[in-house]
Amino acid sequence: MTERKSTRSKRPRITSYEVAKAAGVSQPSVSRAFTPGASITNEKRERILAAAQELGYVPNVFASSLSRRSSKIVAVISGNLNNPFYSETLQCFVEQIQQTGRQVLAFTVQEEQNSDEVMMQALRYPVDGVVVTSASVTSTMVKLSEGLGIPVIMYNRQVPGANIPSVVCDNVAGAGALARRMHAAGARRFLVLRGDPKGSTSKARVQGFRESLDAIAGVEIEEIDGQSSYAGAYRATLARFDGPSPNWPDAVFGANDVMAIGCADALRGHFGMSIPEDIMLAGFDGIREGQRAPYRLATVRQPIERMVTEALELLDAAKSEEDEASAPLRVIPGDMIPGATLRMRDT
Repeated sequence: MTERKSTRSKRPRITSYEVAKAAGVSQPSVSRAFTPGASITNEKRERILAAAQELGYVPNVFASSLSRRSSKIVAVISGNLNNPFYSETLQCFVEQIQQTGRQVLAFTVQEEQNSDEVMMQALRYPVDGVVVTSASVTSTMVKLSEGLGIPVIMYNRQVPGANIPSVVCDNVAGAGALARRMHAAGARRFLVLRGDPKGSTSKARVQGFRESLDAIAGVEIEEIDGQSSYAGAYRATLARFDGPSPNWPDAVFGANDVMAIGCADALRGHFGMSIPEDIMLAGFDGIREGQRAPYRLATVRQPIERMVTEALELLDAAKSEEDEASAPLRVIPGDMIPGATLRMRDT
């Protein structure tokens, strides 16, 4: 049986010049009709839109970017979207960027994936800037983006030694506040579920937690690797306590909410522990899942909307200003959420 070939030919893309001719206007008028806020009368815009609909015309964003030297596209490199913090953050970036008439080109860095590979993918497109919300980028990638004239902004993390504008939550202060709150409720033995050992965010939170307790006598702090994930924290909790003498801590701090949730499920489901009666628990990030009835985590909520707004302000500033001697760093306080996983303070 011979394969039947389609006789349907690809229709040539309608151009703005054809729309202009059909509507009896100039080609720049067609461009203004499809540009939000552009100066054009309602009558002319409606005439152009009617002609465009009749001809099946859709503006070519990439072609337009050649003339204005701006694609109005921002690349956002996100962490693994299995972590709700990154999906909530990406949603906020999409909403705020689209409100300014721009669009998002989204990329994700999966586990074990080299972040430079994803950065290189983003730089292949005519983007106006790159926002990195997960993992770090090397100095090689930073220099490459600078050479292309594409600014890079770090969100929720910093790159030590790199002159990159960054927006972060005050991780040190937030984690320190949780540690003091746990200690005030009677905790003396602490277990910390740390995240990515290469990530600045997890390091800052563990640092803040430890520093707030260092000067207090009689405190014990143990750290184990939770791999920044639900599954990693669940497995780590099982491995740590699955023995004849588990030596239970008074409190567990997960360096993010996802790890705290994984720990909670292991403690309750496998070991039959009660939270906070047997063990207190806290996380960090303030994701929606962590505040639902099964968990109601004590945590520090990152002010995502404000952080996204300030990241985009830094991006716009980086595009319009000359190189600065030192890149700006904006540190934004988090919001404490007491939740239901801490006991009342000791009296």
